[in-house]
Amino acid sequence: MVTTTALEEELRRLAGSVLDPELPVITLDELGVLRAVHVLGADSVEVELTPTYTGCPAVEAMSMDIERVLHEHGMREVSVRTVLSPAWSTDDISDEGRRKLREFGIAPPRGGRPAGPVPLGLGPTRTAASEPELEPVRCPSCGSADTELLSRFSSTACKALRRCLSCREPFDHFKEL
Repeated sequence: MVTTTALEEELRRLAGSVLDPELPVITLDELGVLRAVHVLGADSVEVELTPTYTGCPAVEAMSMDIERVLHEHGMREVSVRTVLSPAWSTDDISDEGRRKLREFGIAPPRGGRPAGPVPLGLGPTRTAASEPELEPVRCPSCGSADTELLSRFSSTACKALRRCLSCREPFDHFKEL
């Protein structure tokens, strides 16, 4: 069993409080990308960060923000290491993170996805017709499950663009991974 020190817990709390640069309403801890913080010496620390997908352009900004916060709290040497295994999954987003996404107008990823690879269908774009094994993507504005896919990619590669057929509002949906 790996034990963490009080300093590591405090530094993890600080690093975890950094906001995601693409979703500035959710912290790195709530997003689930902050994996570990290891104190290497009196003023040296290593942070493990897992991107939402390999090649995510936000990792550099996340790393710089983590370094800044930890430097401000007395760490002279801060290294942020990208860890790809185990891979990040939308299951890593906390309940609080999902709530914040919904309040910000982004439909959080659905729960209950099948184990293994995420199926990709190229058929109908309505939630109920195309993905009956998953819970529907609900509109973050009105809560309706009657939504349709407009584009598999939105403002970032990890989000899709959808539209509510009840209130007609377009919205981002954080895709399941």
